[in-house]
Amino acid sequence: MNSKFKWTIVGSSTCIVVLLLLAARSSRAVAPDDVYGHLKVYTEVLQRIKMEYVEEPDMKSVTLGAINGLLESVDPFASYLNADQYRQYEKGADTSKAGVGLVLAKRYGYVAAVDALPGSPAEKANISTGDLIESINNIATRDMPLAYAEQLLRGDANSTVELTVLRLRNPDPQKITLTRAAISYPAIMAKMMPDEVGYLHVTTLGGNGLDEVKTKLADLKRQGAKYIVLDLRHCSTGDQEKGVLLANLFLDKGQITYLEGQKVEKKTFEAKPDGNEWTGPLVVITNRSTAGGAEIAAAALLDDKRAQVVGERSYGDASLRKTIQMDDGGAVILSVAKYYSPSGKAIQDTGVQPSVQMAENDNSPELDQEGNPIPDTAPKKTEDNLLKQSIDLVTGKTTVAQLMSEGIATVPPPTRDDQRNNRPTISKPAAQPDR
Repeated sequence: MNSKFKWTIVGSSTCIVVLLLLAARSSRAVAPDDVYGHLKVYTEVLQRIKMEYVEEPDMKSVTLGAINGLLESVDPFASYLNADQYRQYEKGADTSKAGVGLVLAKRYGYVAAVDALPGSPAEKANISTGDLIESINNIATRDMPLAYAEQLLRGDANSTVELTVLRLRNPDPQKITLTRAAISYPAIMAKMMPDEVGYLHVTTLGGNGLDEVKTKLADLKRQGAKYIVLDLRHCSTGDQEKGVLLANLFLDKGQITYLEGQKVEKKTFEAKPDGNEWTGPLVVITNRSTAGGAEIAAAALLDDKRAQVVGERSYGDASLRKTIQMDDGGAVILSVAKYYSPSGKAIQDTGVQPSVQMAENDNSPELDQEGNPIPDTAPKKTEDNLLKQSIDLVTGKTTVAQLMSEGIATVPPPTRDDQRNNRPTISKPAAQPDR
């Protein structure tokens, strides 16, 4: 990791600590719901920075950083766009433009990868979930609005964009040049496996993806499938409400999810009998790139005990977002309501915790300093361990208890809500996948 990035993180962390200490000190006289009282604390901190910082600060940058930090603390998918950025955003909102196939969120103040769509330029460059995008065309993404970053990545087909990437597997910054291309939704894959298992890999809920799922599922039934493995790994795109319809393919009754916000009236989504297409045994696979509608479906099937979920905790992105125009001509893009699992957990806060928690085998090769794969460094073992265990589980060859006792699977770590509710009894929070 370069020194500039290290010091940026250290400096940001120090500022956050100072803010928290000052807020805690002042909170003795400020009620939790006293907005103006907390605003007074913020104003005092700004004044101290301006008067006492080691050098004359750029107050515009300080304020912008504070706004973006505020948004990220409550919503990793939020954006603040100033008036100029918002005008560019409205002009550049043409989704038909070419791109690089990245699904983005904010992390540590930087733009981060939620997923690289299969077959996209980003996926071919080995960008993976959790990697940080330090810069786009030499523009630092620190405190960059997420919507603006998405706009910078789009452009004419065959044009190039240069990224500086900090990878989870290699913290040294790497320059990568990607060629923009027309991004199409990945194909839905279905095939028969041994032991009459039908395998259905849903990679998107965008376009006519759901219709494809229904067609493929019907084909598997005609081919004699008695069991279904529903693979939702890397399913991170498409209309989130289609996750309700996906879950309904495997449910004939009961609550699938509900949507609720501070000013958004609760809306409940129930399974409809005429939407049910499969009543047989079912196992679902998730990983860190499972997001949006796929999470809504996985959470519903898990809570209903309709299916075991095998794999890694999903990313956590299921909300209704709204563009709110500001008086200064800018705009805030913010989640105004969240989707909840039937058990009442906000999916965006907790993700989906598999009933059988297992990490995927890492079959990717090592990378050189430029981020290119080094030949002959890929692991010899390329077996899809999550698929193998899912097949054994759905056919009854193994059980969750056996997987736990053999050390193949682990108990899902507690969610953030679980940790809050059980704080006195938890000495050390369990490790969770990077987000």
